Amino acid sequence: MNTTPTTLAAVADIVNGPFNLRRVARPEAGAGEVLIRVHASGTNPLDTKIHAGQAAHASRQLPAVLGMDLAGVVDDIGSGVTAFEKGDEVYGLIGGVGSLPGTQAQHVVADARLLAHKPSNLTMREAAVLPLVTITAWEGLVDRAAIRPGNTVLVQGGAGGVGHVAVQIALARGARVFATAFVADHDYLRRLGAFPIEATRDVTDYVAEHTEGRGFDVVYDTGGGAMLDGSFQAVRRFGHVVSCLGWGAHVLAPLSFKQATYSGVFTLHSLLADEGRAHYGEILHAASSMAERGQLLPRLDPRQFTMDQIGAAYDAVTGRNGAQRAQGKIAITVA
Repeated sequence: MNTTPTTLAAVADIVNGPFNLRRVARPEAGAGEVLIRVHASGTNPLDTKIHAGQAAHASRQLPAVLGMDLAGVVDDIGSGVTAFEKGDEVYGLIGGVGSLPGTQAQHVVADARLLAHKPSNLTMREAAVLPLVTITAWEGLVDRAAIRPGNTVLVQGGAGGVGHVAVQIALARGARVFATAFVADHDYLRRLGAFPIEATRDVTDYVAEHTEGRGFDVVYDTGGGAMLDGSFQAVRRFGHVVSCLGWGAHVLAPLSFKQATYSGVFTLHSLLADEGRAHYGEILHAASSMAERGQLLPRLDPRQFTMDQIGAAYDAVTGRNGAQRAQGKIAITVA
């Protein structure tokens, strides 16, 4: 009789195919790792691109378990792990790319350096949607742009996944924050404490209105393309532009004439290259403190999705197949 412990996982067998629930061998924690009982898996646009075979920079050979973000409980600890104990509630950006196991399973093994204790005031679903977007926003605003109290910060796409977290990080660090978004999201941004700017407004107009034509100290672009070109126009002399989607071809003259600087953010590097992973855990530790002080709250879509509804959850992220597009981040309940 086979007594090997198993766990339930959602397996993507083919590109753009269905997610199939099946029993697989339960993983074991090795040195420096923890075994996590997953309660919720966060869903990102990048997950849907991986599933569709459209993410060459974060490809995953199928069949595989997808999902990068999670929140759950530590079930077991490998040798050398001292930061966590069995029963701890944790969250993190731990896999789902390259050869790393994904989070759409009841159990997953994770590098302990990638984890932090879950904010005590957030639910598992709320915590599960934070890691990727929080690390991306933090690396741009704190690590690259080094924002300071009193800075004027413009977040392009401020009501989106990375954007709404970037707004909250900038506010918590004493910046005066502006954010572009469509009118339907303006009240949300005001509640956060940002000044909303209609997304279709001419850059020159809102720079004149809000900065007397000088430009913003820091601009965080979350959309790339024309949005990044507009960011180059919106930054002030000696200012700084950050982008997490700066992959296209762009004219740099607006930056050069202002003697401004630019940084790109590629959050997955630490996962794929196994380099600097401890910083993920450090960022999420700081984010937990922010959340517990009331400075960080994810915008969570109210719809509930379970493991047998992952395809519908992905459709909600993309708006495909007639699904209502998400108003906030999508979490998948695994437990």
